[in-house]
Amino acid sequence: MAALDVGGTSIKAALYDADLKDLASLREPTARGADGEALADQVARIVETLGKQAGTGTPDAVGVVIPGIVDDVERVARFSANLDFRNVPFGELLDSRLGLPFAFGHDVRAGGLAEFRVGAGKGCTDAAFIPVGTGIAAALQLDGKLYAAGGQGGEIGHIDVGHELPCGCGATGCLEAISSASAIARRYREHTGRPAEGAEQVVDAARHGDEAAISVLDDALEGLGHGIKTLVTLLAPEVVVLGGGLFTAGDYVLEPVRAWLAANLQFQRMPELRIARLGDEAGRLGAALLALDRLGVRG
Repeated sequence: MAALDVGGTSIKAALYDADLKDLASLREPTARGADGEALADQVARIVETLGKQAGTGTPDAVGVVIPGIVDDVERVARFSANLDFRNVPFGELLDSRLGLPFAFGHDVRAGGLAEFRVGAGKGCTDAAFIPVGTGIAAALQLDGKLYAAGGQGGEIGHIDVGHELPCGCGATGCLEAISSASAIARRYREHTGRPAEGAEQVVDAARHGDEAAISVLDDALEGLGHGIKTLVTLLAPEVVVLGGGLFTAGDYVLEPVRAWLAANLQFQRMPELRIARLGDEAGRLGAALLALDRLGVRG
């Protein structure tokens, strides 16, 4: 099956067999257009190209995942700032081009599906997957099933964690505005005037004793503690899987979050914190699993 993880700047695509073995892969810039037509054309072309690369011909099914507010039941992209989509019936657009069974979903929920089924959350019934990237959202698995709420579920990045910074959503105090990878880099630049393209650079600076980096990182990790506390108070996941570039630093960033939770949870169940295993392949693997489910084959 073909699996495509569509981002605001690029598409990561692969052709997998039923055992999730990668048969062919490619990456290319994302086609733009508010009506979704150009992107739908690009998806159809990529699916054909993958089949030719692998020498397998037309795949059995296709999985496509995108960012934003995605109603995967109605197959509509309700809102995606990264793609400039508002209420785009992307499922219909793909229907007219693919002529194949396909699944359409949300990138973070798909990444969570992969982590829950074949990654760090394997074997869990109640779990959350929180990738810390340009933004912050959570994939939620409750009683063994993904929870979507019409595409509105899991927007943990917009929990108010008690600061006064503005968020792109229009509110202040949002977790995303202090703890996302982009926020960490931005705040470090504002504090120092020095360049930082991502959270990894700030983490590296903190490890080398940079006081501004340490302060920015402390704020971000405390914010994550607040956000996870709200999550565990409401849903009590047994495991929280943390991913994104920030958590490639492993225990250096994981342990402060664990310590904050241990000091600040009262009656709530302390979740087991785990580092995501699948990296930036999680979205593609999740799209492939959605396609397998569409065929009635459980990966």
